[in-house]
Amino acid sequence: MPLLLDAHLDLSWNALSFDRDLTEPIEQINAREHEMTDSRARGNATVCLPEMQRGKVAVCLGTLIARARPEIRPSEGHPRISLDYRSPSAAYGIAQGQLAYYRLLEQDGHLSMLKTASELQTHWQQWIAADQTTGTTRPPLGLILAMEGADSIVAPEQAEAWFQQGLRAVNLVHYGHNQYAVGTGESGPLTPAGIALLQEFERLGIILDATHLSDPSFFQALDVYHGPVIASHQNCRALVPGERQFSDEQLRLLIEREAVIGAAFDNWMIAPGWKMGQTSRAEATLERIADHTDHICQLAGDHRHVAIGSDLDGGFGTEQSPAEVETIADIQKLADVFQRRGYPAEAIDDIFHGNWLRFFVKHLP
Repeated sequence: MPLLLDAHLDLSWNALSFDRDLTEPIEQINAREHEMTDSRARGNATVCLPEMQRGKVAVCLGTLIARARPEIRPSEGHPRISLDYRSPSAAYGIAQGQLAYYRLLEQDGHLSMLKTASELQTHWQQWIAADQTTGTTRPPLGLILAMEGADSIVAPEQAEAWFQQGLRAVNLVHYGHNQYAVGTGESGPLTPAGIALLQEFERLGIILDATHLSDPSFFQALDVYHGPVIASHQNCRALVPGERQFSDEQLRLLIEREAVIGAAFDNWMIAPGWKMGQTSRAEATLERIADHTDHICQLAGDHRHVAIGSDLDGGFGTEQSPAEVETIADIQKLADVFQRRGYPAEAIDDIFHGNWLRFFVKHLP
């Protein structure tokens, strides 16, 4: 079982908005949610700290996520699990609360916040040492702080304060649009504030995550921003049509920029035409995820630009996860898929952690 670096998990949103105690066993979390009806994901959770330990998730990018959508006014008021708030200042407050949750987990010894390249290297060596010694307790989860949608950055000049608090990677927008860019489900360019924010990211050394950008915003962002780029949880449009996935042109641009692209485990991004409540989970498999990885390897000519950014429990659970995945520990089954396809052990290690590790050691402060 290789060590795993997962580049996209919404841990704090799941803990605070779904009211999940991530230190509990997954069976206990799901039992508590039995017969809850506010989301299809209830009772289907796949992610908790014990399962991450079992699956040898040594490091993840843990997100802060809240959207500023003043036009949204649901008749029932704000649902607890909703991501949408009326203003960037409200989104800022929510994201600060999510950061406080991570800090409390760190205080209690459940995770280590990794802000620098040296901290990441030290943490990784501790995991290697524990993995090689029978009976040794594994270190806690290492967490690199990321933000999904920059709505919580109230203005470009606030990016520096976020950076000082540990923020290291940001994608500009989630679904729809915000004050900076246009994302999944809509189409349009960056705003002037978005251009200014990217200039601040470049000055500070904040990594741009291109995930969720609409096509016009994507191409403009890569023109404006000259710093390090990733796509934390992104699959291939050539295999699954739709603008949520990236085209071969976009993937080639990312490869040229030395980006790493994390495979996402959300079924509608894995299997073409997959629809919730209609398509069987059996249609979305780890083999299909490997197809996306293979496709990027063919475009790149090597395996050094592919990795994992599962997005498990990113607003969905087992009902929308690959057939073989009941918890995050089952990502390990993907190693067997790659092995059957003839990937050497070194390449499998790189996909599970090596490519992300090299990238973040190079680009973290």
